[in-house]
Amino acid sequence: MCLIAFHWQPDRPVPLMVAANRDEFYDRPTAPLAWWEGGRILAGRDLWSGGTWMGVSRDGRFAAITNFRDPLLSRKDAPSRGFIPLRFLEEGGSAGDFLRWLRKEASRYAPFNVLIYDGVELLGYESRHDRNPPFAPGIHAVSNGDFNEPWPKVEALKAGMAAGEEDDEALLAMLGDGRTFPDDRLPSTGVPIEWERALSPAFVRTPTYGTRASTILRLGLGRVSMLEQRFQAGGLGGRSEFQFPMG
Repeated sequence: MCLIAFHWQPDRPVPLMVAANRDEFYDRPTAPLAWWEGGRILAGRDLWSGGTWMGVSRDGRFAAITNFRDPLLSRKDAPSRGFIPLRFLEEGGSAGDFLRWLRKEASRYAPFNVLIYDGVELLGYESRHDRNPPFAPGIHAVSNGDFNEPWPKVEALKAGMAAGEEDDEALLAMLGDGRTFPDDRLPSTGVPIEWERALSPAFVRTPTYGTRASTILRLGLGRVSMLEQRFQAGGLGGRSEFQFPMG
């Protein structure tokens, strides 16, 4: 993922709601949101590396990951970060136990942010800081910087979710916002200003790279609902929707 907003309400019937965009090169092969072999994990699949960027398990575990944008920290020899959420979804331990393991392994990967939920506890991890940011109840977001770092598209999506999040189509419209932001509001991540501009909207579209999927997840009341709207270089792609009881 490259933009994740989430509403954390641990004392409410639906403790976690997520709205997210995955940005990627159009020529990177990808399988749509679907049940994986064995029927325990619902996720899209990166057919290049075999991992995933976001998924949920049959028993209500959730994981998502973003990369940290800094060309100086790029590592071509590193393993795919998509295996990190996949491992969490495959295992049955707590979120805390998983992050204790991940802290020992994080240096093997290029920098990342990961968000995981074990059905009780929601935790995040920023690998370059070796830090677990606290999540008070409320709306949070992350792109390719730190959690809740005030990038314009991060703040815009948080504000949009606060105004109303019950309508999936309205959330998809927020995720589909392609407006760019003034140069003086853009982060400085080490890429040329032309790329900072191109990557500044919630919905990214360039000739070779852009938003490939928008996903809405609602997890609670003993049920999971997940919607994925896919995109191609030329516009809309397919849509997948799943609802199932946890168990």
